[in-house]
Amino acid sequence: MIKEVFLKDEKTQRAFARSIEIIGEAVKNISNDIIVKYKEVPWRNIAGMRDKLIHSYFSVDYEIVWDVAKNIIPEFKCQLIKIMDAEKNEN
Repeated sequence: MIKEVFLKDEKTQRAFARSIEIIGEAVKNISNDIIVKYKEVPWRNIAGMRDKLIHSYFSVDYEIVWDVAKNIIPEFKCQLIKIMDAEKNEN
């Protein structure tokens, strides 16, 4: 998807924003042991994105949602895959 299409599609905008909210909420439930062990992951920033979206009921900035979805979430996904592989191999 390209940015221009995203910015014109309200349904997709809301879906992306909701997905970011869910990811942020999930991060808040990750054990402290994992957070301490993998300090290179921006856990607080990821969780904070959720808070910013939830508390901006009337003014979600979909330019920011686009940026997060295209630039931050893919890197975060790669980090999570590496963590899951490392944890699986340890156990």
